[in-house]
Amino acid sequence: MDLSGKLLIAMPGMGDPRFEKSVVYICAHSAEGAMGLIINKPSQELRLSDMLEQLQIPRGTGRDIRVHFGGPVEHGRGFVLHSSDYRSNSATTLKVDARFGLTATLDILDDMARGTGPDNTLLALGYSGWGPGQLEEEICANGWLTCDASPEIVFAGDDDSKWGRALNVLGVDPLSLSAACGHA
Repeated sequence: MDLSGKLLIAMPGMGDPRFEKSVVYICAHSAEGAMGLIINKPSQELRLSDMLEQLQIPRGTGRDIRVHFGGPVEHGRGFVLHSSDYRSNSATTLKVDARFGLTATLDILDDMARGTGPDNTLLALGYSGWGPGQLEEEICANGWLTCDASPEIVFAGDDDSKWGRALNVLGVDPLSLSAACGHA
């Protein structure tokens, strides 16, 4: 099972409040584990302009976007999930699929500040990580649903609607979900 480029949708009763009603974009998934970014939990205090100031990157004509909580691992490290129109000059962009890339180097922040970055971006501090087999176990334990990712959900400005919109991709009404699981 390779979930790279897919969305994880947290089920009710997840048990970990950091992931309650979260939607996670999976950037990489293999036998060694998985890495993703929570795409619907923006920071209330932190914006790109704050990060640029702290990193002493001059702000030009680029947009000032919110910074998201990407997950509990390495929460001081920044990641930019972006549309595939951008490739880092330092060749450090991970091409997740034909629509999404991930860059975690300062050059993308410099390009974003100048207005020459990707068309669509989601900036996150930290990431969500799983060891070998851990994510598969959580899915089997009814912790997550999975669905295809779309730029319309990932880069949507309304973070509060992403959980419901991702469930709608599966035809699931959020009110019909239960924290209890069963097996046939």
